Parts: sequence; structure tokens; C-alpha cells
Amino acid sequence: MEAGSCSAVGVGNGDVGSQRDRGLVPERLQRREQERQLEVEGETSDFFAAAFARERAAVEELLEGGESGERLEEAAARLQGLQKLLNDSVLFLAAYDLRQGQEALARLQAALGERRQELQPKKRFAFKSRRKDAAPAAEVNAAAGAQAAKGSRASPPPVKEEGGFGSSYVCGFSNVESQVLEKRAEELHQRDVLLTGLSNCTIKLYGNPNTLRLTKARRCTVLCGPVSTSVFLEDCSECVLAVACQQLRVHTTRDTRVFLQVTSRAIVEDCSGIQFAPYTWSYPGIDEHFEGSGLDRSKNNWKDVDDFNWLSRDEASPNWSILPEGERMVQWD
Repeated sequence: MEAGSCSAVGVGNGDVGSQRDRGLVPERLQRREQERQLEVEGETSDFFAAAFARERAAVEELLEGGESGERLEEAAARLQGLQKLLNDSVLFLAAYDLRQGQEALARLQAALGERRQELQPKKRFAFKSRRKDAAPAAEVNAAAGAQAAKGSRASPPPVKEEGGFGSSYVCGFSNVESQVLEKRAEELHQRDVLLTGLSNCTIKLYGNPNTLRLTKARRCTVLCGPVSTSVFLEDCSECVLAVACQQLRVHTTRDTRVFLQVTSRAIVEDCSGIQFAPYTWSYPGIDEHFEGSGLDRSKNNWKDVDDFNWLSRDEASPNWSILPEGERMVQWD
């Protein structure tokens, strides 16, 4: 009896051990799959870093010796390839690597714009160009004075052209309240636009900037022509933005509507109440500006958005949504 009893216990323990081993198999497989995925992502990231560095060096070399239009056009074509490489790598790149890539592209685009400007034929008489420039300036000052007479607090101060965002190639407005602000194509062409500290303003940018950055804006409407590279929003609330671009990134922004045409996937981070709809703003000359921007008008990923604070693929992010069609009818003028 005792031997039989011991035998029964031995068999029972064996069954328990075998069940435990079988239970560990899926766990081991899952762990191995996670390790394999990390290895793949690491190899992909290494490939991206090597390819990006190689192409960036090639563009920099072309720009340094860019004494001809052909070299600059080759640099522009390689830059488009770099942008595509970055766009295709968004899903596996770390946030820091993505941000570094975006900043490198912005710097190269600004350098390309400057080299193109340098190669443009200079006018023979400098005093004529001054007189031509003086007339628009006088018109702007007169318009600002008229707005001030109507009750505006102050004429729009320009952005200081200091380093960090396109250096001397930057333009824009800062610290303005309750005004209508405009810039035309000749002021915007391939320049970096910075709008900061604006409140209750309408800003119309009729042209093709290189980049656009909107920061610390409250209850503003920003209408912008095609932007060749990136658009950044940061610390904004209750705004409306209409823009076409290669890349859009939105940080620490809430309750804002974005009418968008974008060739890559938009990115939101630390945001809430962001609504997206297709880009619908238009103005005379916009077709020409689209051609100069290099954007593909047939490609629009306006509703493909990555939320860096929402990693679940089974549930939609609560931080952004699609603007209902009934709310997209906007009178821009």
C-alpha cells in the first residue's frame, strides 16, 4: 500500500512538473520574439543612421561647392531623398533620433535656400532696389498705423533675426495682439517663419516658406501656403491652422483645429483636443507656390497621425480626432 501510494504521488508530481514546463513554453517564445524584434529594430535603426549620415554628408559637400545651379538641384534632389528616408523611418525611430533628423533637414534646407539666393543675379543699381523695397515697407507701416488708429495696441514687431532657427533667413511676427498680419511671396520664399507670442490674431502667409514654427499662440488663425519642409506647433491653444507641408509636429497644444496637407505622418505629443481636416485654403498664385515647394499635391496623409503619448494600436488616441465634415466649412476671408 505504501509503495503504491508513493508511486501515485511520483506520477502526480511528474504531471505537475510537465504542465509547468508546458506553461513556460509560450512565455519563452514570447520573450524570444520580443528579443528578436529588438534586434530587428536595432539593425533597422543602425541602417537608418548610416544611410542618413552618408546622404547628409553628400548634400553638405554639394552645398559647400555649389557654384552652379546643377549642383544645387542635385542637392535639392538628395534632400528630398533624405526627407523620404526620415518619413519612412518614423515608426521605429526613437523620439530623440527623429527630432535630430528633423533639425538636420531644416538646417540643410535653410542652407540650400541661402545658396540659391546667392546665385540669383544681382541688380545693377543698388539704389533702385532700395527704392523698390521702401515702397512696400511704407505701405506696411501705413497699414500698421491705420490699424493702431482703429484701436490696435501696437504695430506688429518683426521677429529678431538671431541664430537658432534659420539665422538671418528667419522672418515672422512676435508679441502681437488682435491684429491681421500678412506676408507676401517675396518675403517668404524659402525662408524660415517664426510666429510667437500672438493672441487673437489672423496671420496670412501667401507664399512658400522653408519651415514654419508657431509657438505660444492663443486663439489665432494661421493660413499658410505650401511649406517645403517642416511645420512645428508648440504651446498653442484654441487656434486654427491651415497648412501644406512635408512634416507636421505638434507639442503641448490643446483645442486646436488643423486643416492639413502632409506627405508624411503627422506627430502629436503632450496634446489634447487636436482635430484634423484636409487643407482647403487657396489664394491666387498657390499653384505656382506648390510647384516651387516640391510637395506632391496628390499625396495627402492628413488623417494619419502618430501620438507619441498613446502607444495602443487597438484603441484610438483620445488626444486627437477627425473634424466632422459638417464643421469643415470655413470662411477664410
